[in-house]
Amino acid sequence: MKKQIMQKSAPLSLVSKSINTILLPVMAISVVIGLSACQQKTDYNKLSGETMGTSYHISYQLPKGADEVAIQAAIDKRLQQINDSMSTYQDDSTISKFNRLGKDNAITIDADFNHVLEASRQVYQQSGGAFDPTVMPLIETWGFGSTMTVERLQSPPTALEIAQAKALVDFDSVIQKDKTIYKTKDGVALDFSAVAKGYGVDVIADVLKNNYQIRNYMVEIGGEVATSGVSSQQQPWQIAIDAPIEGSTVSERQTVAVIRQPMNSGNTMHLATSGNYRNSVVFDGKHYSHTIDPTTGEPIVGGAPSVTVAAKTVALADAWATALTAMPYEKALRVATQQNVAALFVILADGVKADATTGSIDDWQMIQTPAMQVLRADKKP
Repeated sequence: MKKQIMQKSAPLSLVSKSINTILLPVMAISVVIGLSACQQKTDYNKLSGETMGTSYHISYQLPKGADEVAIQAAIDKRLQQINDSMSTYQDDSTISKFNRLGKDNAITIDADFNHVLEASRQVYQQSGGAFDPTVMPLIETWGFGSTMTVERLQSPPTALEIAQAKALVDFDSVIQKDKTIYKTKDGVALDFSAVAKGYGVDVIADVLKNNYQIRNYMVEIGGEVATSGVSSQQQPWQIAIDAPIEGSTVSERQTVAVIRQPMNSGNTMHLATSGNYRNSVVFDGKHYSHTIDPTTGEPIVGGAPSVTVAAKTVALADAWATALTAMPYEKALRVATQQNVAALFVILADGVKADATTGSIDDWQMIQTPAMQVLRADKKP
């Protein structure tokens, strides 16, 4: 699972900046900008800020008569509501209150919490438990935080410690009844870090679309993206997927694939990318990621370095991208295909070893599920 993404002190103010100049290194995607001499460029508003422990970037075409200040305020308000509901860094958030409760004590949840809980439950069930928002005890047991060290693998948790942590990883013990939830086991806690960013993108897109009738936009939070309509070049949005090169920076990124918003999908696209390559180590000849497989209680070995998923919502794409990186690659490809998930895996090319990569784009190959092949069928060369 991904690490915590919500910060108690994260500012929510929006600052008008160019989205092309402030992409975070942790992102595995970027917007493809291309303009031919015969294409007309349209001015788009660009906003950026911080939320959920990362940054967000928004590009949209402002309708005539719309109030940009009001749009900023509406986005700020919704992001704050999400943090108030699901930030584990806020002691008074709904999720923090639930996590402190003992078993059989119910708490009322809001609509945002309910949507994320339902999305999490869906991917949890369809992925066979690979996505589990109660996995935090295992992450803490392994000592995985923002970085992963060889020392932890040199002295890993004992089988007993892993078993004790796994006993608290139990999403089935979180019961929903109408607008309340409770747990049937003491010590079980929720963490929506691996789905909340995607949901935040969905929420901002809804504000733009439903509140202000904005049809042309791109919204991104920490690498999770929703697009609609056309870009400032009056062309369908195109999102570039980075090659999963360890230690790469924004200026050194290399594009391994491009996903173009299809013309036959309601002119929208919802993407999320999850990767292990920026937080992993090699130990005893094996490549270990910081991602824990909830079904085994151990770090993933042999997982895909990068997985990009397209889904009906960015929340679902976010959860699925996490689930597929929490499995060995062969299993992830099989599950994604069986569940009709549109997934693009970036893996090492045949014959290239994990500890012998050259930093070249030639080290990598793309594997797509049938659903992703359909999505990209109209991609221009």
